[in-house]
Amino acid sequence: MLVDLYEKDGTQTGQLELSDEIFAVEPNEHAMHLTVVAYLAHQRQGTAKTKGRHEVSGGGKKPWRQKGRGTARAGSTRSPLWVHGGTVHGPKPRTYDMKITKKLSRLAKRSALSLRVAESRLMIIEDFSFDDIKTKNMIHVLKNLKLESEKLLILLPGYNVNLYLSTRNIPNVSIQPADKISTYDILNCRKLLVFKSAIEPLENTCKN
Repeated sequence: MLVDLYEKDGTQTGQLELSDEIFAVEPNEHAMHLTVVAYLAHQRQGTAKTKGRHEVSGGGKKPWRQKGRGTARAGSTRSPLWVHGGTVHGPKPRTYDMKITKKLSRLAKRSALSLRVAESRLMIIEDFSFDDIKTKNMIHVLKNLKLESEKLLILLPGYNVNLYLSTRNIPNVSIQPADKISTYDILNCRKLLVFKSAIEPLENTCKN
């Protein structure tokens, strides 16, 4: 399939051929759903922890004698029934990781990319860089492309310090190497701006 190719000044320079196997497949919603759920689950720390009665300090002495006071029996001041006692069935450290096969992950990524292309939310731009680190440089490029008000994901062929640092302070704009993105990253933006040389590594991460 053919998509338009742009310069950083906003002019269209031609068209670029994209692989139909990556960018023109029938989106699989179930695969995208499972992959996004797994991604969000992996963000959870799972460090919530409360102390049971055997973990709370103190409470070793029986608070009063067993019989003769007319009150309920008590063996420890750290019973869950008491203030400052232990917690019953409280959270313990755990992992929320979900296993997703590579085949499913790649299918989900192809589906997400194809969905963005079908919605006309993917733009290809000729490679460029900045000589210095200035946020206004990237803002000027986004204005030329009419993307300044979009929630945007920029995909690079590799890590570029000047581009990354010139972009990080722009609200709703993120920038990543193309081979590091997830299905969640693709779906969590309104527009994709892909560098021309980033197409190949992006396609390589989606192939079975």
